Order: sequence, then structure tokens, then C-alpha cells
Amino acid sequence: MEHKILSEWSDEKLLQKIKNLKSSKIIDATLIGLAIGIFIYSLVNNGFGFSTFFPLIIGYLIIKSSKNNKVLEKEILKEIKSRK
Repeated sequence: MEHKILSEWSDEKLLQKIKNLKSSKIIDATLIGLAIGIFIYSLVNNGFGFSTFFPLIIGYLIIKSSKNNKVLEKEILKEIKSRK
């Protein structure tokens, strides 16, 4: 996200976005844990196969998208610090 766009946001909107990102972290962690649990359960019951590794693929996609959220959070925090 461009620094220019963040500078146009109000303080309230920036703080609200930080809160949303924090709740997003919790949801992402829960989904990753669930995917790992499904992987282990499937591995024990069915052995190796596509259905065994499918939850890990989903977990990888969640991790990849959460990295973008980390970058956005850092940029928002920089913008908040620059305003104070």
C-alpha cells in the first residue's frame, strides 16, 4: 500500500485498521492450527495422499496472505508515529 494513501486516512480509520489486523492474526492462527490438525488426523487415518496434503496447501496460502498483513501493519504504525 502506498504511503500516500495511508496519509489520507484519518487517525480513527488507522486505529480501526490496526484492530482489524490484530483480530485477523487470531483468525489466521486458528485456521492454520485447524489445517495442521486435519493434516495429522488424515495422516493417521488414511496415510499419505492428496487429501492429506490439501490442508497444508490451505495453511500455506493463509501464511502467505498474513505476510502482507504484517507489512501493512508496519506501514500503518509508521504513519501513526509520524503523526505524533
